[in-house]
Formats: sequence, C-alpha cells, structure tokens
Amino acid sequence: MYRPTVQSIITAIETVIVGKEEVIAKSLTALLAGGHVLLEDVPGVGKTMLVRTFSRAIDLDFKRIQFTPDMLPSDLTGISMYNQKTREFEYRPGPLMGNIILADEINRTSPKTQSALLEAMAERSVTVDGELKVLPSPFFVMATQNPIEHEGTYPLPEAQLDRFLLKIEMGYPTFNEEIALLSRFEKEEPLEALHSVITKQEVELMQREVRDVHVSSAVKQYIVRLVHESRKDPHTYLGGSPRATLALMKASQAWAYIHNREFVLPDDVKAMATSVLGHRVLLTAEARYKGKTPNQLIQGWLDALPVPMDREVNEV
Repeated sequence: MYRPTVQSIITAIETVIVGKEEVIAKSLTALLAGGHVLLEDVPGVGKTMLVRTFSRAIDLDFKRIQFTPDMLPSDLTGISMYNQKTREFEYRPGPLMGNIILADEINRTSPKTQSALLEAMAERSVTVDGELKVLPSPFFVMATQNPIEHEGTYPLPEAQLDRFLLKIEMGYPTFNEEIALLSRFEKEEPLEALHSVITKQEVELMQREVRDVHVSSAVKQYIVRLVHESRKDPHTYLGGSPRATLALMKASQAWAYIHNREFVLPDDVKAMATSVLGHRVLLTAEARYKGKTPNQLIQGWLDALPVPMDREVNEV
C-alpha cells in the first residue's frame, strides 16, 4: 500500500543525490518516525544539497537557517512587533515556522541559540513574549555540522545530541559515483527540475501508519538488551538512555515501513543501531586512547546478543 509512495520519494531524491541510497533511506526513516537528523561530515560531500533535495521532493514548507556566532534565539523563534496602526503587538514568525528546517552548521552558533532550536525540536513549539506558538506539522529538522573544524564552534552537549533521532555521515562518493556526479551536473542543475512527489497530508498519513508497525515482545527485549549493553560495557562511561531505547524502536518501525513490512525484524534494529546509538554512547578516555569507536562497540554488542527466532518476531 505504501511502498510505491516511499519508492517515489527515494527515486526523486536520487535524481539529484548520487550514490547515497542508504543515507536517503535513513533520512526518510527519521521523517516518518517523527524525529530529527544530525548530518555530520566534512565540507562538500552534499549535506546541504541533500536537505534541499528533500524539501523539493516533498511538498512541505522549507526554511533554511545559516547559523552564525552572533545569532540570537529570537532570530529563530520570531518576535512580537508593535503595529502603530492597530496599536497592538503582532507576532512575526521566525524561520522555525516551517515543516522542513535546514539548520546549517549548528555548531557555529552559541549554546543559547542552539537551545532555542533544540527546545523546538523536543516540544514542537516555541515561546515568544510568554506566549506559546505551536509549530507546523510535520516538523522535521536536518542539522549539519563539520566534525573537523573546531575553532570558533560550540560543540553540542550530550543532552542536546540526544534530541536527534539519527546521526548520519554522508561519506565520500566512489570513483564511479563521482564520475556520474560530474555528468549529472555538467549542463544543468538537477535540483531545479525536481518537483514534489508527495503531499503534506500523505506524509502525515505515513507517519501515523509507521506507529502501527508491529513490534513483538521478543524484538522489544532485543532492543532493551542492546541498550543495556551500552550502559554496562567497561569501555563506555555513558550509555543509551531510555530515550535512546524509544528512539531505536521508533526508527526500527520506520525502517521496516519503508521496506514494505508491517512488523519489525531484528535486522531492522541492526540497521538502525549505529545511527541511533552512535552519538549517544560516550567512551572512556582509555577506550579512545586504544582507538575504539562507538560504532565498533555497537557492532560488537550486536554480534554477541542472541537474535530472536522467526516465530517470536510475529507474535503479539
């Protein structure tokens, strides 16, 4: 029922973005799960282009925020201005009043302004002059940051990183993919020719359908065991929180959904594990000295955990 719609979105985005099917699928997973994405990679690999392409392929209101050190929270949330004609204060919406928000270089702005964005992500609302302003639905933030240049940046603290459902790395294209990229952009701008293939109402319907994807008790136990491994591993001093457990379940539901299944498999959990837990697990100084990474540890936990049997996956 839903697979043709999902595939149409992926196909449309792939007319612009070359060789990143998994990145596209994971970004769509976050949107359908009602979460947000942190895109982290070196400059020039297509982070901003991916978000712009998403906004074109899906008929949603797109807003871009280029973060700078001098930006204030009101630059995001909007302000109340006095109208001399009506003699009343009127709310002038900020760029957060959109459906798809590109938060470009989020680590370039101050913690106060970062907090304004992350509050909106968590609460789906902003407060301006004591009045609550509800954000549009759906509300999807794709934030980018550069992991290499740290001078003049404000790294996101762990509690704020936890607000992102997924952290995704773009990675460099292969040789053949880069040749295809040159050919695609040689004579025209593919993004300009891209038209939306799905409406806002269809996105909201798909988000509701994702919540109906069945998660058996065996798969729930599998998810909880994996997160518990992150808390008791001697190489970590901060493991996944209960929010991480919920995030892993929701991401697995959405991943199953876009792969045309009405129930979650252990393979869905495995596919989402590093993107959900990688930015939530912090290593000890000794583990970092030994060259270990969160993704390596997560893969080790997955390899060690017993996988639920097929007959257990479908039971209510």
